[in-house]
Amino acid sequence: MPNGTPKALAPQRQDKLRAMIRDSGVIRVENLSDRLQVSLATVRRDLDQLERNGAIRRVHGGAVSVEGRLEEPVFEDKTARAAREKRRIAEAALVFVEEGDTIYLDGGSTVLELARLLRERTSLTVVTNSLHAAQALAGRGPRLIMIGGELRRLSQTFVGPLTRLMLEDLHVDKAFMGTIGFAPKEGLTTTDPSEAFTKEIIMGRARKVIVLADSSKAGKVAFACAGRWDNVDVLITEQKITFAKALMQKGVKVVRAQ
Repeated sequence: MPNGTPKALAPQRQDKLRAMIRDSGVIRVENLSDRLQVSLATVRRDLDQLERNGAIRRVHGGAVSVEGRLEEPVFEDKTARAAREKRRIAEAALVFVEEGDTIYLDGGSTVLELARLLRERTSLTVVTNSLHAAQALAGRGPRLIMIGGELRRLSQTFVGPLTRLMLEDLHVDKAFMGTIGFAPKEGLTTTDPSEAFTKEIIMGRARKVIVLADSSKAGKVAFACAGRWDNVDVLITEQKITFAKALMQKGVKVVRAQ
């Protein structure tokens, strides 16, 4: 058995390990070693690192995925995480906003950063289901339209079947979407089916869908599907992700915020 791939490739190898474990649920070290063509020692070191990162749980002779139980933090905690990265992503997203646009702002913490950058853009119309985004723009800025529905307190967004009554009569130029996790096979995912319902509706009503997500969400899968890649035009993130090429083959433009 080879001694393992070069150290520089360790992050990519660990991403592959995590995906294999997630797809299988539970898998033995020997199977991972065979499939990746690396030594048992290399697999064990990678698994130790993934466990420290909270991506998997080690069991005797193998590993178990914990990503199927991905949980959503409260909004204030999400806002505090990777704040600098989210600001960079929001600044990169601003390039896609044109004068006179009608845009939709989703309820993610990265999307909220974009909302704060729009306070001087009075030529825009902003549609949102997010109380936080609405509050950021309530004092000044674009024309603001709120979507009604059931209030989801954890994300401070209006979601569920009642949002259909308004969204199905709207057309927006661009929808800026957040996500709890994104993966090449599963697409965009979130923890709440009602939130997923609203996300999928607006993605079908937008001329262009732009997903804003920091790289910590790459490869993570939450409970409910909130959108397929064939409905996404652009993904903006701050670091190179290992499956970027696969997304580009699906027609998604991957933008790295510098």
